Amino acid sequence: MVGEISNTAEQEEEGDRSPLLPDRYPTGDLFVCDIFDAAPKGDMASMEHPIFSLSTKPDLRIRRYEHGKNYVEIIPSALGLATVHDRDVLIYCISQLIAALNKGLPVSQTIRLKAFDLMVATNRQTNGQAYEALKASLERLGGTRISTNLITGGEEIFENFGLIEKSKIVRQTREGRMQEVEIKLSDWVFNAIRAKEVLTLHRDYFRLRKPLERRMYELARKHCGQQPAWSISLELLQKKCGSNSTDKEFRRLVRTIVTQDEVHAHFPDYAVTMTDDLVCFSNRRATQAKPKPQSGDLFDRNPTVTETGFAKARKAAPGYDIHALYHEWVSWWRDSGSPELTSPDAAFSSFCRKRHERAPLA
Repeated sequence: MVGEISNTAEQEEEGDRSPLLPDRYPTGDLFVCDIFDAAPKGDMASMEHPIFSLSTKPDLRIRRYEHGKNYVEIIPSALGLATVHDRDVLIYCISQLIAALNKGLPVSQTIRLKAFDLMVATNRQTNGQAYEALKASLERLGGTRISTNLITGGEEIFENFGLIEKSKIVRQTREGRMQEVEIKLSDWVFNAIRAKEVLTLHRDYFRLRKPLERRMYELARKHCGQQPAWSISLELLQKKCGSNSTDKEFRRLVRTIVTQDEVHAHFPDYAVTMTDDLVCFSNRRATQAKPKPQSGDLFDRNPTVTETGFAKARKAAPGYDIHALYHEWVSWWRDSGSPELTSPDAAFSSFCRKRHERAPLA
C-alpha cells in the first residue's frame, strides 16, 4: 500500500536510510469517484461564458468573448470545440470532488471514474455507441484550448490550457468498452473546485434535449439563482450562448423553447417567457405568482426611469446590460409589493450599484 513502510525497510541498516523522515500521511495521486448521490455541480466561470459549442457538428470557429476587462478566447482542435454535451464529463467530475470536499475527504487534480457510473449519472445510454461518444468527448475536452484572464479561486489567471489536461482509459472489457477512465483536470477547473466556485444544477439538466436549452438553463442558474426573476435581451442572450445562428433563426429557436415550456413546464427551476425581444426566467419556487403583463402595457405599468437615470445607472454598473437590469429591477419591485417610489431614478441607480458591488464586470 502507498505510504506503508515494509518490515524490510525497517530492518535496513542505518547507513542505507534516507536522511528524510518517511512520508507517513501521503496524499493519493488520484481521487477515485465513489460518491453516487453527489448533486450535479457546474463551475461558475464556464457557466458565465460561452466556452462550449451548441453545434452537434464539428465547430471549428475560434471565438473570443469580452466583458469589461475580462476576456475568454476558445480555440478548437481539428475535432472541433468541446460541446455542451461534452460538458457532462466536467460536471460529473466537479460533482464528485465537491461532494468529497464536503465530507472532509482529500481530493486531487487527477481522478479515476467508472464510465458506466458517469453515463448513468448524466442520463446517457450505456451501449457501445455511448462509450464511443464518451471517448470523443474526452478528445474534444482535451483538444479545446482556452486563453483567459478570468479570476478563479482568488487568483487572476493569464493562461492557455485545455479543459482537461489529459485522459486515459485504464481498463477495457473484452468487448472493447471502456470501464474506467482517468482524467486530469486543468488548473483552472481545479482551482474553482477548491474555492467552491460552483453552483448546484437540477438533475433534469441532463434530460434537456437541446444544447441551447442547457445553455439557457446555465445562464438562468448563474444570474437568476434564487431571485424571483431575471431578464435578458435576446441580443445579449445570443452572445452569451455563443450561438452562430442568424438573429431571425435564434429568435425562432428561443420562441420554440418558450412555447414548449408554456405547455409542458419542462424547463428546470425556471419558467421561461418572452416579450418582444426580452427573455425572462421566473423562479418556479416563488411563493406567489405575479400576473403576466399583456403585450403593449409592460412599460405603462412600470416605474418610469428618465434618460438621466439610465445614464447614472450605467455609471453605477459598468459592463452590465442596463436595460436587462431595468427589467430585473422591475421584477424585484413588483415582488416587493410595488411600493411607492419617491425617485425611480435614484432607486434604480441604487439597485444597479449594489448589483455591481456584488458582481463587478468592469
